[in-house]
Amino acid sequence: MNYKIINTGSDGNCTIVDDIIAIDMGISYKKLIPYLKKLKLVLLTHEHHDHFNTRTIKKLAESRPTLRFGCCKWLVQILINCGVDKRNIDVYDIGKKYNYDLFQIIPVKLYHDVPQCGYRLFMNDEKLFYATDTYTLDGIKAVGYDYYLVEGNYQDEEELKSRAVNDYYESRVKKTHLSKEYATNWLLENMGLNSVYEWMHEHKEK
Repeated sequence: MNYKIINTGSDGNCTIVDDIIAIDMGISYKKLIPYLKKLKLVLLTHEHHDHFNTRTIKKLAESRPTLRFGCCKWLVQILINCGVDKRNIDVYDIGKKYNYDLFQIIPVKLYHDVPQCGYRLFMNDEKLFYATDTYTLDGIKAVGYDYYLVEGNYQDEEELKSRAVNDYYESRVKKTHLSKEYATNWLLENMGLNSVYEWMHEHKEK
């Protein structure tokens, strides 16, 4: 299994796995062009613009009318509003495994300020775990996976406080995003000796 992180962060998110799966679609259509021909499935997590760019999805629906989109129920109507044919939408239940022959996926419930999920992806005898935009991974296990694409939005509470513009900003980030401190402890409990991890959705100074 290979992956390419096209972009991650509040300015847009999209990761391409084995050239055929896109996880999140929060980037411009132009950035997606090199991957269009091979893409088979777009996995979506939640409605925020940096993960769900309606303009890009509308263009995808027009240029690739048979492309499949996978999501949980909270994104179905938004996809239809973007021009995606309902017959091309695979609607998932949290915790259930879905078989696409070349790979399997399981949606994972995450905790943000809107309905949100992550994904477990199984392909070529390898396992990938994807989780961003969540304030906790409590109760979630992914032991011995090969790849972890996990949010590390801020280092710890002290670092967050030092850059917070006000109390509301600090409170909101703590209630919607993972710290690297928390994520590191979770990774140490789950990773194997040969596991690989990537920090996703890191804060970027403007």
